[in-house]
Amino acid sequence: MKDCRAAVITVHNKPLEIQRISIPDLEPGALLVRIEASTLCGTDVHRWHGPLEGGDTLPIITGHEPCGYVEAINGERTDILGKPVKPGDRIVWSYVSCGSCYYCSVALQPCICPGRASWGHNRSDRYPYLLGSCAEYMYVPPPCLIIKVPEEVSSASAAASACAYRTVMHGFDRLGAIKSHETIVIQGSGPLGNFATAVARDHGARQVLVIGAPAARLEVTKRMGADAVLNMEEVADPKERRQWVRDHTDGRGADVVIQVANNLAVPEGLTLLRGGGRFVNIGAGGKAAIDVDRLPQEMIFHTIRSAEPRHWLQAINFLASRKNTFPFEEMITASYKLEQVNEALQAMASYQVVKAVIYFE
Repeated sequence: MKDCRAAVITVHNKPLEIQRISIPDLEPGALLVRIEASTLCGTDVHRWHGPLEGGDTLPIITGHEPCGYVEAINGERTDILGKPVKPGDRIVWSYVSCGSCYYCSVALQPCICPGRASWGHNRSDRYPYLLGSCAEYMYVPPPCLIIKVPEEVSSASAAASACAYRTVMHGFDRLGAIKSHETIVIQGSGPLGNFATAVARDHGARQVLVIGAPAARLEVTKRMGADAVLNMEEVADPKERRQWVRDHTDGRGADVVIQVANNLAVPEGLTLLRGGGRFVNIGAGGKAAIDVDRLPQEMIFHTIRSAEPRHWLQAINFLASRKNTFPFEEMITASYKLEQVNEALQAMASYQVVKAVIYFE
């Protein structure tokens, strides 16, 4: 086996091409994984439309949410819990930080390591070639931490944990304890918003309110544990949305606001927060101006980038242990073959689906 098929962005805003990409030799400690499922993310759509800020050098294999089976290992490896990894194990794996810069070794903030490596934006014509998940195989660099996927978790949900879900776990980690009297408002009803709804409900919030669209996504949001939802397509005036939150919080505003849509939602989100509340900014994309003089008094603002390896494990464990409580599989609303990747991306771009998955036979 010298090569495999992959979906490659060769020109922005043009259909992706299915190309044959070389399978690299494995350096010591590296793995080759046969992909079973790759979920798609809003970032994949933005990169397709791209280029993203900072630029992408084409061609690239799209996708950064993989789950698959270990095909080969060069040497011995253990997972994040110290257990041996062997061919046939179903896994997800973390991104890579350098481990020795100020952010990694002193500040203990590896998510902002300048040398951090992630997937879905690496050139497909340069070694190790297979660093995007919309491919039959992926290369796993030696520094990645491995998380085994239990039988209780589907490959599609496990793949989604490799981006959206682990980022939500990072956000709640930074947020800290949720008190039983607190109201959480979530801006956004996509995969991030729906998973955040489940985690907020599980963490003991008094009530979880979600503002999003379209209606089909909000139906999933309700089943994920939201106490009330507000459709932005039906309530277009931000003042009315603000009043809706006030009406649910005795006029104060939310104790916690979690933004999982895009940065354009931040200014409105800050108006939904009570004085002394906590704001968690996860959704990316877009630019917005904030009037600092009008910020809630004594508020705390968390910005979240990606996740640390433990958050991959937390997301997988949450999916496994809460599978009978929340309908996680409902968030995977459409499945496609690799040849249908352009159809899948277009469905994501037009919000026809909550989460799309590419399955490999």
